[in-house]
Amino acid sequence: MEKKTKNWTKWIYWFTFAMATIIFYKTVDNIGQITNWLKGLLSILAPFAAGILISYILYIPCKKIENTYKNAKKIKILSKKARALSIFTVYMIVLVLIIILINFIFPPIIQSIIDLANNFGYYYDIAVKNINELPEDSFWKTEVITRIMKEIENIDIKQIINVELLTQYAQGALTAATKVFDIFVAIIVSIYILNSRSQIIGFIKRLAEVTFSDKTYKSLSKYFDRTNEIFFHFLSSQLLDAFVVGILTSVAMSILGIKYAILLGFMIGVFNLIPYVGAIIAVIIAGIITVFTGGIPQAIWMLIIVTILQQIDANIINPKIVGNSLKINPLLVILAITVGGAYFGIIGMFLAVPVIAIIKVIVEDYIDYRKQIKQ
Repeated sequence: MEKKTKNWTKWIYWFTFAMATIIFYKTVDNIGQITNWLKGLLSILAPFAAGILISYILYIPCKKIENTYKNAKKIKILSKKARALSIFTVYMIVLVLIIILINFIFPPIIQSIIDLANNFGYYYDIAVKNINELPEDSFWKTEVITRIMKEIENIDIKQIINVELLTQYAQGALTAATKVFDIFVAIIVSIYILNSRSQIIGFIKRLAEVTFSDKTYKSLSKYFDRTNEIFFHFLSSQLLDAFVVGILTSVAMSILGIKYAILLGFMIGVFNLIPYVGAIIAVIIAGIITVFTGGIPQAIWMLIIVTILQQIDANIINPKIVGNSLKINPLLVILAITVGGAYFGIIGMFLAVPVIAIIKVIVEDYIDYRKQIKQ
């Protein structure tokens, strides 16, 4: 009997191994079809993922407005329908912001990009003429600058910027009609999640409680709360800081009479989302564009003003808005940004900082745990 059991075990083992080998072979052999299937599945689920992301971004504003409405005891309808009205209020605010962006902010930026692309050759010729008029021992006539100018001459700006597409957008011909359904689904999903968040969070907690041990559940809850706090605080504060920097830079450049002030201010604000390196890259690009469009003296003034604004941001605005809650070494931040940018592009560079902050928290907790064991 024992011998038969061993034989059966042996046959089951080899059968399982053979099936696993066949499945692995078929997977590798049909990797293209599987990849296409996964892409199709992700495409179908994209509106739901977008809805979850939207609800996550709007959760804190909704929560704060809901608490405000609940405390308004004198107005019964506000306290009674606080959640529904808070969701409605937040979406109205978002709608107003989108209308402002589409009607007042994006059009001049798009038009500036089109104008810059169309006149790039003209601005380049002016820049070369201004440089040629400088003394021979000038910094702008060194071999390095000469090489850079030659490289810039070879750039076809119209290939980098799709002028025709931007023109269509500016004229209102570009439409997102094909994505209307996906956007609609994403909004509906986000509203449902925001309205039913107590039930959804409660269900997830109950499921986690019965799935994991008490110790594991407490650890997961702790890291989930900390992760949520780090991500939301970083994202919201960095966006606000970038907006303030963009506005201040655009105003300062407009006062100096710099061409494309709104575009350059917007660009510096966006790049400011990437800590440390973003501001440097943006200032270099803005400086080069200003050399072409306004000459070297104006570019120098632009660099001085932007440097002053960056210092004000680093020492006054950023600490007030962002704070020092992350407390990450600058070298570690630069390393995280480099790795994030290499694998996930601009989004990876932006999200690298909160991710490395979370990893830092976990590693520090592990070190403390190991120290306690040794003691």
